[in-house]
Amino acid sequence: MVTMRLTVLGCSGSVGGPGAACSGYLLTVAGEQPVLMDCGPGVLGELQRVADPNEVAVVLSHLHADHCLDLPAMLVWRRYAPTPATGRAPLYGPPGTPLRIGAASAEIPGDVDDITDTFATHDWVDGEEVQLGGMSILPRRMNHPPATFGLRITGPQGQVIAYSADTGACDELIDLAAGADIFLCEASWTHAPADRPADLHLSGIEAGEAATKAGARSLALTHIAPWTSTEDVLAEARSTFAGPVDVVRSGQVFDLAP
Repeated sequence: MVTMRLTVLGCSGSVGGPGAACSGYLLTVAGEQPVLMDCGPGVLGELQRVADPNEVAVVLSHLHADHCLDLPAMLVWRRYAPTPATGRAPLYGPPGTPLRIGAASAEIPGDVDDITDTFATHDWVDGEEVQLGGMSILPRRMNHPPATFGLRITGPQGQVIAYSADTGACDELIDLAAGADIFLCEASWTHAPADRPADLHLSGIEAGEAATKAGARSLALTHIAPWTSTEDVLAEARSTFAGPVDVVRSGQVFDLAP
């Protein structure tokens, strides 16, 4: 029996909260390379509690600051820690990832740090699976600017985690989460369509509706901003999804057995 583990390192939406890192999740299968999924501000510090930053592969859903901008700090760790990393870590992300992270890491404004000494970079291709860390990762383009990819992660014995990343409602989200054991879904705000920009984020109502349409087995809400009522988002999701629903928290661990 091979278990796939999801560890929540950070889950605060848009910005960090008090004692809460932005988006970051560790995916692990025994005997395989750990995979860090998103790396927002504060995530590197939380990662150190459970894994060696020199040993992880990295996958990014998109290039908004709250999902990727602790990677420059990881570059420092991998280059200059007393035991530097050996070899390059896989880094998958949207097109433009090396430029985005390199610009943030550069010492001089306008320069771009060459991150390829540390990372072997690859662009996501919508619908094209990647094998990494003993798992199969399927990227699907979501309804969110800039280019954003939700990720469907299948474990070695068929366990499925679907990660919405950031998205508005779309058919691709339903396909991504179809039958998932855990649907890790953003719910950035409460449901007030007249006051919310379209094609950007989900409410608790919409997250629950997506889980119902997808036939997900459970719904794990994430990416709730510090200024949004967690209780209200949770109540909304429970009103539109009959299965188990919870709000994730930093340090939470989900073990998915076959």
